[in-house]
Amino acid sequence: MPLNPVQWQKALAADSLRPVYLLAGEELLVLEAADALRAQARKLGYAEREVLEVTSHFDWNDLARAAAGMSLFATRRLLDLRLPTGRPGTEGAKAINEFCANPPPDVTLLITAMDWSNKHEGVWTKNLDAAGALVVFNAPRPNEWAGWIGARLSSRGLSATPDAAALLAERVEGNLLAAAQEIDKLVVLHGEGKISAAEMENLVADSARYDAFKLTDAAFAGEGGRALHILAGLRAEGDELIALMGWLVNQLQLALRLANARDFAAQARAERLWPAREQLFRKALRRAPREHWLQCLARAARIDRMAKGREQGEPWLEAERLIAMIAEPRAAQVLG
Repeated sequence: MPLNPVQWQKALAADSLRPVYLLAGEELLVLEAADALRAQARKLGYAEREVLEVTSHFDWNDLARAAAGMSLFATRRLLDLRLPTGRPGTEGAKAINEFCANPPPDVTLLITAMDWSNKHEGVWTKNLDAAGALVVFNAPRPNEWAGWIGARLSSRGLSATPDAAALLAERVEGNLLAAAQEIDKLVVLHGEGKISAAEMENLVADSARYDAFKLTDAAFAGEGGRALHILAGLRAEGDELIALMGWLVNQLQLALRLANARDFAAQARAERLWPAREQLFRKALRRAPREHWLQCLARAARIDRMAKGREQGEPWLEAERLIAMIAEPRAAQVLG
């Protein structure tokens, strides 16, 4: 039988991994569960990981070859098989069945599937469940949303009154990704502590209109024109530059931590970045060295002081220059 969320957490905390796992269902929940399993694998000495992407031309013999391969360092290995459609086909089902029938020692197979329903199940899933663990991650039911949001807030160092959690559940209208994004925004806009219904009303209302997040994403994506257009829109709407700079400084600090990291992927996991945002920062950091991001952060701090009246200057004009620097590092040579 598939594990429920409570059973999954207990299995994840065990001092050994099962031979095979299938994590399927809602993309956000599957990605986070897979990250948690990889982290546990590293703690347990799985020093090697091989990623297998199942595409239309995937050779399922690669799974058998990877399973039979010898470790370079005599360590445990994790095979990370991405199965987006959740349908391995005849050859894939056979390959998975063979692995489950005779799993190699010191090897764990992790299969992730973002498209899933009861129709995906078959003999291969039964064999997998018998040899390891099958976990299906479903979005919360309507009556479970407030509880899910409360747990999610708690994991981020926040809490909310029942009315506040219910309000957020109503605003996100059953959208898991939107809920996760709103909670991440609340961490920045509110900070640690308990959120009342009135505070939630103000914060969520602001964030519904608050394009600062789109602004920074556009800038780090190298879309300078779009980022400057968003910045002009924020100014025209009367947004406070101080709040905007708070988020921009936060993202520049994140970029600098990633730039300083010896292992970018490990740092991205520690920062709880979703794959799309990990790629966003990975590409941004390729455009400029660490020193550039230090300069951007110093300029952002100066703009923040201007916005607060602690330093002379035109903060909105300087903000435009900063956005241009982030989007196009070569602009730094012109802007000074």
